[in-house]
Amino acid sequence: MLTNQLKLLRAKLKPLPLGSVIEAFLDYLAVEAGLSVNTLLAYGRDLMGFAEHCQSQKISALHEILPVTVYSHLRKLAENRQVESSISRNLVAVKMLLRFGILTGQIREDITDTLEGPKLWKRLPGIASKDQVFRLLAAPCPEDPYFLRDKAILQLLYATGARASEVAGLKIADVNFNIGYVRCFGKGHKERIVPLGKTAGLTVTEYLKDLRPLLVKPHSPDLLLLSRTGRGMDRIELWRIVKKYAVRAGMPKNLTVHTLRHCFATHLLSGGVDLRALQEMLGHADIKTTQIYTHVDQDRLRTIHKKYHPRG
Repeated sequence: MLTNQLKLLRAKLKPLPLGSVIEAFLDYLAVEAGLSVNTLLAYGRDLMGFAEHCQSQKISALHEILPVTVYSHLRKLAENRQVESSISRNLVAVKMLLRFGILTGQIREDITDTLEGPKLWKRLPGIASKDQVFRLLAAPCPEDPYFLRDKAILQLLYATGARASEVAGLKIADVNFNIGYVRCFGKGHKERIVPLGKTAGLTVTEYLKDLRPLLVKPHSPDLLLLSRTGRGMDRIELWRIVKKYAVRAGMPKNLTVHTLRHCFATHLLSGGVDLRALQEMLGHADIKTTQIYTHVDQDRLRTIHKKYHPRG
């Protein structure tokens, strides 16, 4: 479905003056940067809006783009009541396109350093308590038709802190039960190793032994998690499964798959994990992204302050 959306987007780009350049940029992101189709769609949609703006300004080449061109586009987005995060994302897409122009020799002067977007508030991630998460993990019952698979999904999400797309993309060979780890492929197809844990390992083993053989069809891929029809699962299906059991467990309505990732990080921090180790397990490129969890885990900070400060 996403591939078809990308093809449709490319067809819409073709008649635009900057369309061919943007298509080449998307190819670069796919081949050189290894970005997912979902990410390519996000960049492509933002840049199509920018290309349409450039067309209205009679701009047909990258070297004709000036800071005023970019700012007038951002102002137009603001007038259309786009939120700050959306405007900031559009600016990032445009700056990456301009840097691609420099890389390919289409632009001589770099103007990206002069372009600044709106300052964003840092939102603290929503989390659930340990008791709430344990209730969620216990929500699947043997009467559910895919009890073992659903239980394995919930355990994997919380035990590894992996993104929904990463868990959906796990292959059987990516899980090492002897050592107790999973191999995840995150953004940009970057590989990382994350400990699995004994409880999650036993749950996945039970699923592989008792249910997955019943789901396998001749066309089934070697993915760990399979749907009732024997095909692989996507992140939307995982989201629905988590939502289903969250309702059953009486969890907050805003709980999502990503909430379990936030819980994984915060609960590890409260247990005293090193921030660099947490960054590696989460697959964050920048330690600043991981540091936000130190703001969430305020009780741990109070304990540290009380223990080590002379006036604590």
